[in-house]
Amino acid sequence: MLTDPTQGMASQALATRAMNAQALAAQEVSDQSGATTGSSSHAPIDMVAAKKAAQSFESVFLSQMLGHMFEGVGKNTLFGGGAGEDMFKPMLLDEYGKLMAQKGGIGIADAVMRTLIKQQEKTQ
Repeated sequence: MLTDPTQGMASQALATRAMNAQALAAQEVSDQSGATTGSSSHAPIDMVAAKKAAQSFESVFLSQMLGHMFEGVGKNTLFGGGAGEDMFKPMLLDEYGKLMAQKGGIGIADAVMRTLIKQQEKTQ
């Protein structure tokens, strides 16, 4: 149950960012592997771009997961709370997600990368 309307807006913003990151990741890999050579339909798959896109997707997923996890955590009334915490907490969770994904994450990036590579191979 949401007691603070800003929590609902933050969750909605994180969900929107997750969908945007997924679309951007797919477009980035497609652009870098398909648009490198205009005349050849068999462009090489850019593994670095695929890994970067997959890692970006995992970081957004982890940020979303952490956002839902921290909704149930109460605020520190002595040093925390207020509009500042509500505004900066999603940014902190984004950074946590990026760091977790860079350090290996939970395996989503590997699965996404395999899927991106399979999709690129199908289009060639």
